[in-house]
Amino acid sequence: MALLAAAPASAQQLKIAVIDPNRIVEESPQYEEARQTLSTEVAEREADLLDQQESIDRLESKLERDGALMREEEAKRLQNDIRTRKRRLRYAKAELQEDFALRQSELRTKLVKQVEEVVQQIAKEQNIDLIVSEGVVYFSERIDISADVVERLTEEFRRR
Repeated sequence: MALLAAAPASAQQLKIAVIDPNRIVEESPQYEEARQTLSTEVAEREADLLDQQESIDRLESKLERDGALMREEEAKRLQNDIRTRKRRLRYAKAELQEDFALRQSELRTKLVKQVEEVVQQIAKEQNIDLIVSEGVVYFSERIDISADVVERLTEEFRRR
C-alpha cells in the first residue's frame, strides 16, 4: 500500500486483469478443433503403420513356420525382406513422431496468436492497463477475464 500512496493519482487508477492460459486453451473451440484435426491426421498414418506391422508379423510367422522347409536362398530372401520392412517401419514411425510434433507446434502457435489478439482487443475495449498471465499466486475473480477471452474466441470460431 505504501507504493500506491506514494504514487501519483493517475497511477492509482490502473486497471489490472488476470488470465488463466490453461483455462482459455482447454475451453476454446479452436483447441478442440486443433486436437481433432491432429487426431484425424495421426490416425490415418497410424493405421498404415499398423498394416505394415501386421504384414511383417505374417512374414515372420511364415518364416518361423516354413523356414525349415524352404531352400536356403528363399529363407534368406524372406529374412532380408523382413529386415528391410522393419527398417522402413522404424523410419516411418520416427517420421510420424516428428511430423506430429511439428504439426502440434504449428497448431499451438496459431492458437497462441489468436489468444494474444483477443486478449489485446479485450484490454483495449475494457481500458485494462496490465494483464498478468502465468506465475500469479492469487487473484480475485473480479479481475479474471479468462471467461471473456474464451467467449470472444468462441464468437470468432463460430463466424468462420
